[in-house]
Amino acid sequence: MHTYVYEGRNKFGEKMRGRIESANPRAVAKWLIDAEIAPTRILPAPQPAPQPEWFTKLTRQDRVPTLQVQLLTRQLGNMVRSGMPLLQAIEGIQRSTENKALARMLLDVRADLDKGSDLSTALSRHPNVFDGFYVNMVRVGEAAGKLDEAFRALFQQLEFERDIEKRLKSAVRYPIFVLTALAIGMTLLMLFVIPTFAATYKSMKAELPAITQVLIAISNFMRSQWWVLVLIGLAIAFLFHKWTSTPRGHYVWDRSKARLPIIGGIISKAAVARFCRNFAMASRAGVPLVAAVELAARVTGNEFYRQRLLQMRRGMERGESLTRVAAMTGVFTPLELQMIGVGEATGELNDMMDEMARIHAEDVAYDASKLSESVEPILLGAMGVLVGILLLGVFTPLWNLGQTMLHPTQ
Repeated sequence: MHTYVYEGRNKFGEKMRGRIESANPRAVAKWLIDAEIAPTRILPAPQPAPQPEWFTKLTRQDRVPTLQVQLLTRQLGNMVRSGMPLLQAIEGIQRSTENKALARMLLDVRADLDKGSDLSTALSRHPNVFDGFYVNMVRVGEAAGKLDEAFRALFQQLEFERDIEKRLKSAVRYPIFVLTALAIGMTLLMLFVIPTFAATYKSMKAELPAITQVLIAISNFMRSQWWVLVLIGLAIAFLFHKWTSTPRGHYVWDRSKARLPIIGGIISKAAVARFCRNFAMASRAGVPLVAAVELAARVTGNEFYRQRLLQMRRGMERGESLTRVAAMTGVFTPLELQMIGVGEATGELNDMMDEMARIHAEDVAYDASKLSESVEPILLGAMGVLVGILLLGVFTPLWNLGQTMLHPTQ
């Protein structure tokens, strides 16, 4: 197949142009005539100039956004439900998508399917796009002959995940914005405002209080040794990234986030909501109970909660009830443990887990909406203290000079 660019006019005399993949120009002309377009020009599509390898790697798009995965899931579900062959469905999506990373991934999946692999195996070779939960849900759908239902459930789950993620981002956006603005303002004051006052005080030969001397010393250091501060900042960021990339560092950092005074509750509720929703969906799809616990625990989005919830699997393998092992994790409240116990006793565990996920998702939404009201007094207090220190350091010498001029004999 080759790509051709064409020009022509439709029956209204309007100029039409575009690109199409076809075997040869004659096939393109036939397609245009069938579409009631009189072709005036058909040429092979120009090939882009080859780029250096370093430039290709730099501009290469390797990440598939969550929204693209969600749309792909919905499209596959609809196509499988309509009876379209899986290979043809994937080929159609691959040719129509504008996301290059997704197109490359689907091309690899098509190649694996051509070699005889099943869909879950082909998807498992792309762990950056499809996590273990996604792959196992597809595998269960394939085994049960209900692949369309698996895709529909996965679409709903991805929508739930995206909603949780959006609420978490909105929760931290306001504090980060205020702290960033405060840091930029303080830096500008130290680099440009304080030096001006320092020069003024020096020309007046005024005696400076301790707080003013400290501010001037900090300003002088920032102006003369700014590159040291930049290097220290980059080093701290690099070491922090390396530390959080280790299993222990990742665990400690996620545990610290979950214990933060205000935002920690939102992070905790989001992790529990993910677990409950994923567990209910996997169990309802026919995944064994122990495997469902493991799959759901691995996609909580928090390493601290993942390790805690994985403890449930080991207890259940010893024959203990879900309620008992859930109580040992320290993750669930007494009311939630009561709901899990009632669900186990009545055979409605999946419904109870769905209800817990819904409650936590609503709590996350409410807490995120109220976060700015909770954080604002703290941020305003911190800003007031910093501004007060600056005002005292800058204007106290001026006040002293004014007092000296008014009362020269004192």
